[in-house]
Amino acid sequence: MKKDNNKIKKIGAWIAIIILLLACCMPMIFAFGNGEDSQVYFKASLAVAIMVPIMAYAIWMVYKLLNRNKKVVDSDMENIIFDVGQVLVKYDWETYLDSFGFPKEERDKIAEVVFQSNTWNERDRSSETEQYYVDQMVKAAPEYEKDIREVMRRSDETIEKTDYAETWVRYLKDKGYHVYILSNYATDTLERTEDKLTFLKYVDGAVFSCQVKQIKPEPEIYKTLLGRYHLDPEKSVFLDDRAENCEAARKQGIHAIQFKSFKQAAAELEKLGVN
Repeated sequence: MKKDNNKIKKIGAWIAIIILLLACCMPMIFAFGNGEDSQVYFKASLAVAIMVPIMAYAIWMVYKLLNRNKKVVDSDMENIIFDVGQVLVKYDWETYLDSFGFPKEERDKIAEVVFQSNTWNERDRSSETEQYYVDQMVKAAPEYEKDIREVMRRSDETIEKTDYAETWVRYLKDKGYHVYILSNYATDTLERTEDKLTFLKYVDGAVFSCQVKQIKPEPEIYKTLLGRYHLDPEKSVFLDDRAENCEAARKQGIHAIQFKSFKQAAAELEKLGVN
């Protein structure tokens, strides 16, 4: 059935191309005519040559609009939902923190009050300003205030592009899947790392925690994604590196894969018919 549909589409495309070429050639045919009505025919054919491509484009845009939410893949899964950190980008706070060369005692303390703290997690909600969260971290270890502020000032350096993310997202899109983002991400970090998230231009939609003031694994953020884009959870699969976030997705009826590597995740997607 799929091969037959593709054949029909190809035939239709060639017919459309031939019609467009004929429409474009019509003015040239009448331009060399000598009859008394040749100029009238020329103007009419010129109008047709201009209007046919415009109408064809308009029809194509309407078709895309009406069919953007229709199933176009031979799989039970229609929607692929990605976390960002440690899935589509590398998030490596430990290597970043080590790069400062702090003594072990200071390094461990800064790790505790910054990256391993509840304040860091709440920062992804971004209900307060960036200054507020940094001040809270400083209060937890005032003896290291200067270094904490410097670590936070450059914290976007914890994010690095992967060599597969953009290609992966584009591949899935080309296959006909709808791709979405569901990620815990602080406002300040998003603003400073957006140039690294080059895959965003290909996704169908995104819910970042800082924009909705909700964070995973709270059920509300999953409901926000499903509701905003009218997704059927049974036809959606979520990839996240954290087990608790995957479990929260499953509670909403979404299929979930705990991401460990690109190869592993792609193999598990294939088991769900996504290939």
